[in-house]
Amino acid sequence: MGDFQPDGSNHSRKKRLIFITDIHHITPWFVDTMTGICQNLGMLASERQVAALVKLFKGGTKLTYRKGEFIIRPGEANSAVFYIEEGLVKAYNISKYGEENLLIIRKEHEIFPLIWAITGQERDIIYQAMVPTVAWRISPQIYLTFLHNHPAALPPLLDMVTEMYRIHSERLLNLEYRTVRERLISFLLTMANRFGKESDGNMTIEVPLRHQDIASSINASRETASREIAALERKGLIKPKNGFIVLLDVPALQNYL
Repeated sequence: MGDFQPDGSNHSRKKRLIFITDIHHITPWFVDTMTGICQNLGMLASERQVAALVKLFKGGTKLTYRKGEFIIRPGEANSAVFYIEEGLVKAYNISKYGEENLLIIRKEHEIFPLIWAITGQERDIIYQAMVPTVAWRISPQIYLTFLHNHPAALPPLLDMVTEMYRIHSERLLNLEYRTVRERLISFLLTMANRFGKESDGNMTIEVPLRHQDIASSINASRETASREIAALERKGLIKPKNGFIVLLDVPALQNYL
């Protein structure tokens, strides 16, 4: 893959990508993809490091999944690492009460199972497409060999781990709120920060969240979560739209916390 040291030149983004990836005809899609990934990560990784990692996965197997289709099934031993080109994948386990416990939602340009790929210590985690999803699959041996041979390609992974740590830290902080309503609002604001799209002064969380997903994330029963969601709707603070949740007044929601 060559030397992936950060590029300090002032060349345009497109010219750098041509040099880095050794691709003679860079499409606008490829440039937009690299830009999106770097904006997603937004910390240590340079475009050339991300491009190298994407190129690795695109030497693997391309897979498409329908909404609701399992990527890693319940009880299935995983044997691959995945890169999401587009779509959403939720990771969850089943509690001793037989309920789904949402752990994290992976979005485009992210890798999973991130921890298992390095340590092999991820147990009973189910991965399922929340929307039509395109992913690339490679073996953990190829993945780890690449990282050992090209340590300068590690920053994208470090950024992903940092983001995962931030998400789980926010979830722990969320549970410190005493009331379900406060935990619900905190959860919605966190999701809006990660998946929100602003339009006409509103913020749409572009993830098809079920009430059970929300309930498990805020340590509440599904019935209680549904009741609190309905209360926020009556107050004109949120509304459902096309399977998404729209935040109608973010400052008012923030004032609850």
